[in-house]
Amino acid sequence: MEPRWCSRPHSLTLVRHGESMGNQADEAARAASSEELDLHERDADVELSDLGRDQASAVGRWLADAPEDWRPTLVVTSPYRRAADTARTALGDADVPIVADERLRERDLGAYDGLTGRGIRARHPEEAARRKKVGKFYYQPPSGESWADVALRVRSFLTDLGHGYEGERVWVFTHQAVIMSFRYVLEGLDEQRLLEIDREIQIPNASFTRFERSGDGFGLEAFADTRAVSKHSVVTEEESP
Repeated sequence: MEPRWCSRPHSLTLVRHGESMGNQADEAARAASSEELDLHERDADVELSDLGRDQASAVGRWLADAPEDWRPTLVVTSPYRRAADTARTALGDADVPIVADERLRERDLGAYDGLTGRGIRARHPEEAARRKKVGKFYYQPPSGESWADVALRVRSFLTDLGHGYEGERVWVFTHQAVIMSFRYVLEGLDEQRLLEIDREIQIPNASFTRFERSGDGFGLEAFADTRAVSKHSVVTEEESP
């Protein structure tokens, strides 16, 4: 059954933040087969890399020439620095309100923050076994969130968006797990299909995932779309977690 409460905006465009110093640290740790990332800031404070700032600017340049139907009338961002800075850079001097919403923050990895998969398996073998049994979608790291927890945040956000935003073109600057949770909720995906998509496609930095109003719900129009960053040759490729 389609969720009728999320039908009011004209469109919903989700933008993953530009490449961050955390993305770079993760790539370096994987390459070195390290157990942890060389990163000392709390997750909320991780900045964009130089490439990430270029990607955010590329989104802004693309948006300046975009069709009217794509241009936002409202922007909502994760309060985490890498997402909020992507939003502010992309919007520039545009006269569009930017609102921060904590429900759009990155998934909380709890005790695993800063660890690679190798580090988790080496330091928490009992939890690695529990994750395998419970499954990726429902598993909660110690003091952290499951994907199901993120989906609950997304449902709450969409419930609020369903009141008083008729016809708005809403842009959301956020994170990979949150974008996947929007797909899970808006398309009514089951656990298996969601994880299958996640295995097949890594959402690139500064890419678009777009839904347009369709009857009482939303229809997916674009997913992991790199049109803005591809135009300016600033696409990044990441390994799946």
